[in-house]
Formats: sequence, structure tokens, C-alpha cells
Amino acid sequence: MSDQDQPDDLDRRRRDLEKAHAAKRPKVGERVEDAGAGGLEGFGRALRLSSEFLGGVAVGVAIGWFIDKVAGTSPWGLIVFLLLGFAAGVLNVMRSAGLIAQPGQGSSKTNGLGGNRNE
Repeated sequence: MSDQDQPDDLDRRRRDLEKAHAAKRPKVGERVEDAGAGGLEGFGRALRLSSEFLGGVAVGVAIGWFIDKVAGTSPWGLIVFLLLGFAAGVLNVMRSAGLIAQPGQGSSKTNGLGGNRNE
């Protein structure tokens, strides 16, 4: 390709890109909806993710409080299990949001011991 052909090719590609973007834009007066992110679906997802987080923290607090009452280690059991519950809540939210893999669904082909899962 010569140097003279490059600006024309670049202009043609820019026009094609603008046409593709124009085709994807909503028309004037057309209602725009995000698939899975708008309206009640988005609210439901937010409610589920927040309950995942709060559930982890609440279980951690309950276990810590129980250990403090039984073992008399107040406030250390509560502090330790509050932090563990916070970490578990964050992990649950990340799993629910699809940011990390579910347990047992790793992307590697091995079972962690150097062997194949199918063996």
C-alpha cells in the first residue's frame, strides 16, 4: 500500500465506523432500556448484592459475639469474626456479581495437585 492510499483508507474506515455507531444509536423518541441493569431488575440485583454482604457481616458478628460470651474473650472474638465476616461478605458479593469464579469452577485443567481432574 502506498502512502497516498492511506488517508483515503483512513477516511473510509472513519465513515464506516460513524455509520456503525449511528445504526446502534437509539432513534429520537425511542425508549432506551439496559438489558438487566434498568428499572426493577437493577434494584433487585442491588438488593441481592447488599444482602449477600450484610449476611456475611451479620454471621461474623453473631459467631464472634457467641464466642465472646462462651469463652469470655470480649471483645476479641467479635473483632476477629467481624473482620472475617466482612471478608466473606465481600467475597460473596464478588462471586454473585461474576467478578470471580465460583468454588470448583476454576479455569485450570488440574486439580491443584498436578494431576488431571478426570483421572
